[in-house]
Amino acid sequence: MTKRLQVLLDDAELAEIQAIARRRRQTMAAWVRDALRAARNAAEYPAPEAKLRAVREASSHAYPVSDIDDLLAEIERGYGSAGP
Repeated sequence: MTKRLQVLLDDAELAEIQAIARRRRQTMAAWVRDALRAARNAAEYPAPEAKLRAVREASSHAYPVSDIDDLLAEIERGYGSAGP
C-alpha cells in the first residue's frame, strides 16, 4: 500500500528541487523519493555485532593500569602543566 506525504516548501526551495529533478530527467516526486531513500539509508546503523566483538576482544586483554587515585592525581598534574 502506498501513502501520500505532504511537504511544504517555500517557492525558492521548490523551484530549486524542480530544477534538480528536471536536470536528472526525473519527476519531482521521483527525485524526492530517491532523496528520502538516500537519507534513510544514511541514517541506518550497522548491526551491533561488530562493535560488540571489538569490545569483547579489547576487554579480554590485560592492560597495565595504575591505581585510580594515582591516575586521577596524574590527570590533575597534567591540567596544571597545560599552557593557555
